[in-house]
Amino acid sequence: MDISTYLTQLLSAPDSTWSFVSLPFAVVFMLFFGIYIVLRNYTKALTLGYVVVFSLFFAYKANGVLMLLLPTTALLSYFMTRRMDQEEGRTRQWWMWATVVLDLLPLLYYKYTNFFIEIIREITQSNLSPLSILLPVGISFYTFQAISYTVDVYKRRFTMETSLLEYLFYLTFFPLLMAGPITRAEVLIPQIKQRRTITDKQVYTGLWLVMSGLLKKALIADYIAQYNNWIFNDPTAYSGFENLMGVVGYTLQIYCDFSGYSDISIGIALLLGITLRENFRYPYQSLNLQEFWHRWHISLSTWFRDYVYIPLGGNRKGTVRTYVNNFVTMLVAGLWHGASWMFVIWGGLHGLGLVVHKFCKRWLERIPDTWYVKCLSWTLTFAYVALAWTFFRSRDLSTALTILGRIFQDFSLAYLAPFVETRLTWTLFVVAGLILHGVRERHVDKLRQLYIDSPWTLKLILLFIVLQIVINYRLSDIQPFIYAQF
Repeated sequence: MDISTYLTQLLSAPDSTWSFVSLPFAVVFMLFFGIYIVLRNYTKALTLGYVVVFSLFFAYKANGVLMLLLPTTALLSYFMTRRMDQEEGRTRQWWMWATVVLDLLPLLYYKYTNFFIEIIREITQSNLSPLSILLPVGISFYTFQAISYTVDVYKRRFTMETSLLEYLFYLTFFPLLMAGPITRAEVLIPQIKQRRTITDKQVYTGLWLVMSGLLKKALIADYIAQYNNWIFNDPTAYSGFENLMGVVGYTLQIYCDFSGYSDISIGIALLLGITLRENFRYPYQSLNLQEFWHRWHISLSTWFRDYVYIPLGGNRKGTVRTYVNNFVTMLVAGLWHGASWMFVIWGGLHGLGLVVHKFCKRWLERIPDTWYVKCLSWTLTFAYVALAWTFFRSRDLSTALTILGRIFQDFSLAYLAPFVETRLTWTLFVVAGLILHGVRERHVDKLRQLYIDSPWTLKLILLFIVLQIVINYRLSDIQPFIYAQF
């Protein structure tokens, strides 16, 4: 196949494997980036329009014709928000709610229709059949960005005048489309209004993050996913020890998969001169669940805090109401991940854990902050998070309970030696991933700065080494990003 034929196929049809770690995306992005650098020397409108067009192409490759939902949502949300901003009092509030509901309707239809049908079928004992609905990739993320913009304008937290082109850039920006991070207007729009020079530090930090994300996602997450899938597909075929390893493996897999995506996303944005906020801060170093949610998927946890928890009353309505608000917010967060009772259970477990932690906080603060107390706190937090991930990953309640039952009823360290011997590479990846996760932020920051300050030849060599490692160990089949389905 010649180059012209390959490029024609690459640019034409939708591709189910389209993602940041696929070769087709790498080829197209290099072409896009070369033109982008040239266009930045011309008008801002031309540059923004070029990125918007590429972002819509990116959405088309991932979603096919369903990508039309994105520009439709953007146009409706933009003009309705502008109309809202011209009003005061109840009329302004009415326009705000109308815009939010209109933004939510596609998400509710594509993500939750079959879930509601299942509930109705169970209640009425009818023979209703689920519909054949394909969930558009990234719909949850750009919907939440649209809602945050409307609400922030309504509450006058964001007052900057925004053109249609700037809003289209904000809502369609391709590094954010597939799985976030959910970015607020106050972060992105001021940057695109200014013609900033792309600094060497941004480029090298971006490359560092892209390499880090590739190692996390395409090396560790994808490799250890093989064994984890076996466990969650048929836990009865494995011992309690092997089931526990599957749970620990998935706990690391989902972190490396999602934080790896976030690293690549933030890194690509930096290459384009856009600085996004971090989305993960070593969540498995947390000593309690409250700290965990300050470190895990920060853009989502702060979104639910600002647009669900606080509007419910936050901690302003008394102790009992605070507990209820915490629990309800986590239930909604669980349901946001998908139309399944397993996600609701996962959210409920985290909600219950947060309530218990808040209830016991006055006594916990009296305990001396010694190293063994920290070790115990970390162990309990990690174990609880891993327990919750078991329900999150399992296809149904029976599978989750079977896994936990095997762990508690059929656990023996006699399986350790044969397990390590049989799955040495998997074990090394998991152990290395957990150890590296325990490295302090300041040490990682120093290592990143050393990379930034190193000669360009060394940077190039490191890039080739990372790519070679990923190619040698990655699977032949590209594993989709876990959070792309949400």
